[in-house]
Amino acid sequence: MRGAVLASAAMLATAEPVQVYILMGQSNMLGEGTVTGPTTNGTLEFAVQKEKKYQYLLDSKGQEWGTWDNLRNVFIMGSGNSSFEKSKLQHNEWMGVNISTKKTIGPELGIGSKLYARSKSTPTMLLKSCIGNRALGWDLLPPGQKSWDYTDPKNVTYTYAGYHQSPNRWVKGTTPKPIGWMAGIQYDGDVNRSKIILENLQTYYPGADGYEVAGFFWWQGDRDHYDVSLSEKYEEHLVALIKALRKDFNSPNAKFVTASLGQTVKGSTGNDGLILDAMLNVDGDSGKYPEFKGNVKAVYSHPYSMGGSSGGHYGKNAETYMNVGQAMGEAMVDLLQ
Repeated sequence: MRGAVLASAAMLATAEPVQVYILMGQSNMLGEGTVTGPTTNGTLEFAVQKEKKYQYLLDSKGQEWGTWDNLRNVFIMGSGNSSFEKSKLQHNEWMGVNISTKKTIGPELGIGSKLYARSKSTPTMLLKSCIGNRALGWDLLPPGQKSWDYTDPKNVTYTYAGYHQSPNRWVKGTTPKPIGWMAGIQYDGDVNRSKIILENLQTYYPGADGYEVAGFFWWQGDRDHYDVSLSEKYEEHLVALIKALRKDFNSPNAKFVTASLGQTVKGSTGNDGLILDAMLNVDGDSGKYPEFKGNVKAVYSHPYSMGGSSGGHYGKNAETYMNVGQAMGEAMVDLLQ
């Protein structure tokens, strides 16, 4: 299936600010859903062609992949705080399924479908800046977060790194020996690369004449759940992340949507359960954080997963990424109403 441009209106100059949504996280957000394979169950082609799902991805004739006008897909990936030039621009195109450049997908197609359905004429950009295998409590630690102590089952107390400290932990009372990495370095890089793209907006959204960061999407947690201390601190770090992103992008009213790990069920008592509880607690409807009422939502993603775990990239099943993306997009639309 080849791509077909549905409209070219987005290529014209627009005086309306581009509504920008920042997508961050780790491999969940990065996306490992397989696109090609019309006869293989679990691929996007199979779901669309054989199972007749996600038909909005096709053009008006239902024969070729479509491209959404006014909806831009930008994805930059870099390790740590590496320079923009050393990072890889994965996508800079109108949103759609272009199998010549899109071999795998994350939740962006599902998210985009809901935002586009809400307002087709609004210039919109999904700006994804992330890389896999990163922890919120270490690599992505938000600015200002302080170190903390944790005593393990062997009664050894460790000090965990605060923002810009190194290494990730050390025995309490000893002198830490820094390594070539520090807490928050991936947060710094992901934010900085996003800002560079926004500073050069017309390169990434032709004809644009300004932007507004309208929201953030966060899908992460796998790396943290292998460490009980990071799992226990996840809620505190997630609250700090929401506030830090709004501050760094000068967008105090931007909405925030997070999604849980697909394999985790409510009531789980493991580390992944701690992370799920943290996400449900920051949801504005929980009442725990009154300042998040009406502007933060958590998506319980287990019902949308087709199986597998976040550590195994959900078996690379494209439907999981589509389903979770749609649910995240719906949550954002609810907040925007």
